[in-house]
Amino acid sequence: MSKGLAYFKEVYDQVPGWVQKMHDYGPGVLEHYTGIRSEIMQDGALSRKEKDILIAAMNAARLYPRSMLYHTKGAIDFGYTIPEIVEYFLVSYLYRGGAALKVSLKALAYAFELKGKPVKQPALEPQTNEDILNTIINWLEQEDNNFVKSALDVIKTNDPARIEKKLLSEGHVSTRLKCLSMVGNYITELRGEEAAVWIEKARQAGATEADLADIGYICILTAGIPSWFELSDSLKQAGQ
Repeated sequence: MSKGLAYFKEVYDQVPGWVQKMHDYGPGVLEHYTGIRSEIMQDGALSRKEKDILIAAMNAARLYPRSMLYHTKGAIDFGYTIPEIVEYFLVSYLYRGGAALKVSLKALAYAFELKGKPVKQPALEPQTNEDILNTIINWLEQEDNNFVKSALDVIKTNDPARIEKKLLSEGHVSTRLKCLSMVGNYITELRGEEAAVWIEKARQAGATEADLADIGYICILTAGIPSWFELSDSLKQAGQ
């Protein structure tokens, strides 16, 4: 087995089909891709654990469940709790609304399954934000669901400023990481000018330039090199 195939088998417990096909058609391409992925996903300014859940949340925000599920598994493997994961997905809601929240239900059900605590799906598929959040609250019955309950109360007000303040507030996840998650949401969709506002909010919440660079690197993995162009426009030169 090539190094690339062995790497992904270790990460996912099996070789995903897309990896096998990359190897079959271009083994050199897979080796180079594996190298950059392995380098990016090491502990850096952001930990490997944080990188996995940030990528999962970014993909919920851009409504891409496939990558979201891969990285949800990584987040669980590296020790994230369900309440922590929920807070990241609430940041995805802040970016794209109920559509992101609905997609995130797939990741949360998968996370519970990986924890050995499969959840019961509701009889009717949740449609409204309130239905989706109540589903999550019910799933978290044996966990800490206080943040989600209070978030639902604020979301019901339909006040954007209050909602943003609540969802970015310190809970199981820091405001710094939540702001970095919002940066990634904009960068993965190549919305660099809008991301600049969130880059400043992340700095104000304590994020360093190295943190921001790590966000750019993980965006490369899920959205390609153009995402680095967008992030780098607002990144300070090293040493400044």
